[in-house]
Amino acid sequence: MTEPPTDPVSVLLVDDDPLVRAGLRLMLGGSGDIEIVGEVGDGTEVADAVSRHRPDVILMDIRMPYLDGISATRMLTSRRPAADHHRQPVVIVLTTFDADTNVIAALRAGAAGFLLKNTPPDQIVEAVRRAATGEPVLSPTAVRSLIDHVATTGADERSRQARDRFALLAVREREVAVAVAEGLSNAEIAERLYMSVGTVKAHVSSILTKLGLTNRIQLAILAHDAGLD
Repeated sequence: MTEPPTDPVSVLLVDDDPLVRAGLRLMLGGSGDIEIVGEVGDGTEVADAVSRHRPDVILMDIRMPYLDGISATRMLTSRRPAADHHRQPVVIVLTTFDADTNVIAALRAGAAGFLLKNTPPDQIVEAVRRAATGEPVLSPTAVRSLIDHVATTGADERSRQARDRFALLAVREREVAVAVAEGLSNAEIAERLYMSVGTVKAHVSSILTKLGLTNRIQLAILAHDAGLD
């Protein structure tokens, strides 16, 4: 199990179904180390809710009537950090379909992972905790399934662009990137590459900054496009 953060993980719920929000509120609120700081019913309300509540994690429905979760996620990840440098919230998208094209679009837009709406409550709680600590939200199997699904169109051009971007990385950073692409946690990467967890975190942060990415899932997809995995 992932060690829960010292401070409660603040969560914003975004779903147009009040019953879904109520269910999430009950299962997450009972965990003791997770706090629901707000909830909204459409993507159009997300930016304002993030500014008011400063959540660590957003559970974001994909299909909403006015502004969908993909567009809302893209809007959030493209924003500059606030003047007080509060970090951007981690987005986990909620869906009823496993590895469909909407999920992949959301991951490319900057979501850190996805959860099926019928995921067992304890797994949803654990996913929120993992997201808040910067760990992978998806299992290695799920990462591989999604990456394989992505590699269907425009592969040659994506591969060339990805290789050009990875040329910016140092050798050690490339090794860390490959491990991230395999879905390994920071602790697992540290064990494989004989470095501390803190060093792994520093490398991951540097890699994401150099490549203009927001999370490990985007890095995994880019590594696959570059042929590094």
